[in-house]
Amino acid sequence: MNSSLWVRLRFALERFEQILPSLFGFPGSRFPPTGALALVGTEAGRLPVESGKSFSLKDLIGDGILWAVPKHRRTVEKRLKRKYGSPQYKLKIFTPKTHLRICTSCGSDHEVGVLCPTCYKKVREETEHIQTKIQAKLGLEPVDKEVVVLYDRERDEQPEEFWQGKRIVEMEKTRPVWFSKNLLQRTTQQPADTAEVKPETEKLG
Repeated sequence: MNSSLWVRLRFALERFEQILPSLFGFPGSRFPPTGALALVGTEAGRLPVESGKSFSLKDLIGDGILWAVPKHRRTVEKRLKRKYGSPQYKLKIFTPKTHLRICTSCGSDHEVGVLCPTCYKKVREETEHIQTKIQAKLGLEPVDKEVVVLYDRERDEQPEEFWQGKRIVEMEKTRPVWFSKNLLQRTTQQPADTAEVKPETEKLG
């Protein structure tokens, strides 16, 4: 048992010496030189095994470490899934987006079903500016009257009697084109004086 294992190991080393030159492109039939590849601790090509003692692999390896290696090779499907992902879970490759649209107001790209980020940013900044002006104008006073936000030269469009009983917050700039006046109009209607509901003739005509 001991001699057969040593013969196999020696044959494998000799075979490895013959293959090395072809792998690295060195001329000659044997490289490195004869005897360069040998087991550490051997003398004259023999294993240090005492007579009458059974041979074990632990005596050959000593304090070495046997690393775990995979027993089976990964299939092509698993290798491709690890590299490119899976459509059912996570796809790692870049795919063209078909749900992008162009905003009709500013021309920026945005996803379908999502507000345009460029227009939303402008509205948010303008709203924050209006809130800052209202807070600076009214302070901590209770709001008992209607608050009207006016831009440059909009107060002259109506007579002074129209603005009586309202708190005016003026903005020192012109109104943006996208900021319609309807956004600041009240949505609630005044209570009706009569219970009769009749359509107006002007709208029907």
